[in-house]
Amino acid sequence: MKLLIDFFPLLVFFVAFKLFDIYMATAAAIVATVIQISMFWLKYRRFETVHLITLVIISIFGGLTIFLQDDVFIKWKPTIVNWTFFAVIMTMQFTKKSALEYVIGNQISLPVKVWRNLNLAWALFFLLLGSLNIYVAFFHNLAADAQTRTEFWVNFRVFWLFGLTVVFSIGQFFYLLRYLKEQPE
Repeated sequence: MKLLIDFFPLLVFFVAFKLFDIYMATAAAIVATVIQISMFWLKYRRFETVHLITLVIISIFGGLTIFLQDDVFIKWKPTIVNWTFFAVIMTMQFTKKSALEYVIGNQISLPVKVWRNLNLAWALFFLLLGSLNIYVAFFHNLAADAQTRTEFWVNFRVFWLFGLTVVFSIGQFFYLLRYLKEQPE
């Protein structure tokens, strides 16, 4: 259920883009993000920091996209979100608890070095995702018309960035397997 809630705005954005255009898709994504946060609050009676960061960024960049009728702002949104996560994770790399240990440390027990390695891997992954987004949004296939480039970017945003995240997460799971010990019941 949580996974569905997490990807709800992205799904709404994609469907609205296919049915309408980038501006309607952007407006729909802003509304969907508000709904996402509301649904999460109703179910868990708390807010996720990730959702709140995403809401602020999509409201600002999506609002600029709609107001100025320029899709460059919404194309920056994934990079800003990913680079924000990179900055937060890297900052916490130098604190007592790494970002991942802070988030899931009460669910699993790992050596400090493993937490640091995971933290660094996720930080670099978010840096890479943000960089890939910039390349596809602004430099890929410059010979194509604007609509074709935007459509390619939307498909990249929805399928490739999501797919890379799934593959990376699976890799992290296998990395963790060797450190997880059976917990007594």
